[in-house]
Amino acid sequence: MNLENSTLTKEENNEISMKEIINSFKSNYQYLKREWLLIVLLSLLGGIVGLVYSFVKKPVYTATTTFVLETGEAGANLGQYAGLASMIGLDLNTGGGIFQGNNILELYRSRNMVEKTLMTEALVDGKKMLLADRFSQFNELYEEWDEKPRTRGFRFTQNIKSLSFDQQRLQDSLLAELSGDINKDYLVVIKPEKNSIIRVDVNSKDEAFAKAFNDQIVANVNAFYVQTKTRKSTMNVNILQEKADSIRRVMNGAIFSAAAVADATPNLNPTKQLQRNAPIQRSQFTAETNKAILGELVKNLELSKLNLLKETPLIQVVDFPKYPLYKSFPGRIASFVIGTLLFGFLTVAFLLFKKLIRAAMA
Repeated sequence: MNLENSTLTKEENNEISMKEIINSFKSNYQYLKREWLLIVLLSLLGGIVGLVYSFVKKPVYTATTTFVLETGEAGANLGQYAGLASMIGLDLNTGGGIFQGNNILELYRSRNMVEKTLMTEALVDGKKMLLADRFSQFNELYEEWDEKPRTRGFRFTQNIKSLSFDQQRLQDSLLAELSGDINKDYLVVIKPEKNSIIRVDVNSKDEAFAKAFNDQIVANVNAFYVQTKTRKSTMNVNILQEKADSIRRVMNGAIFSAAAVADATPNLNPTKQLQRNAPIQRSQFTAETNKAILGELVKNLELSKLNLLKETPLIQVVDFPKYPLYKSFPGRIASFVIGTLLFGFLTVAFLLFKKLIRAAMA
């Protein structure tokens, strides 16, 4: 009997709860229906605000560079030379894979590359200036910094030695902030999975900065990428070239020494041939020895140059930014609709909150 009473009580509570929800919904609907004029007017006001915003908002310029990256494969097609190279002490497997193809995307986002680009002088509006200065000017950062004692009067400079230790730390700190902002809001680097084309976008409300920064960061990163990929092979080529030049100079010196000895003893007594033959033979032996060494070095040098050629990645620019840059505005229709919905929602929320407060106070 008690179980049945408990079950009935739960059903009644559920029924009452559902009735309260439905009645509350009807009450709120009737209340909002009475306030329809205010909701419509404020919604239209929001639409007008959104429309005005679309006219006032400055356009965003986009500078785009696309390029194809073909990485060099160390040791590719060099199998026929591998045995010879190992015999003469040359390692052709110099492509250590410091960078893979996709790693160049992370280079574009690295703090070092962004800061290096910011501290590069570029021709903007007919005059040379640091890109960091241009960024700070159109974002009105200098005016903001001048209001603070720590950064008052600060300006970026490439001459680090002219700054005190505290000023150097300040410049590094501000550059880090600018680098973070650019990575977050300005720089976009993507590589679609379906193709090998890499795209670098720089979005900015300053058209000149967008183009200059895009051009400079592409040049800096691509040059660093190629230099790092080929660094070991380049060092091998330079060392072998230096050794070959040194041996060639010694060999040429020995040849000239033999000729000089012959010229110095034109009418030598036949009984004293030792004065001529010994120096000449010694010089000839030195020249022949160095000639053999030079031959092997030249082989090594040519193999190293071939390997360097194989390792050097090919970066072919497909498209680069040109004036006028593509610019995007907030859509007028979209701005009107978003403003209308936003103000309408806020009005309804405010009216319901106001009704709830009145009910609680009553």
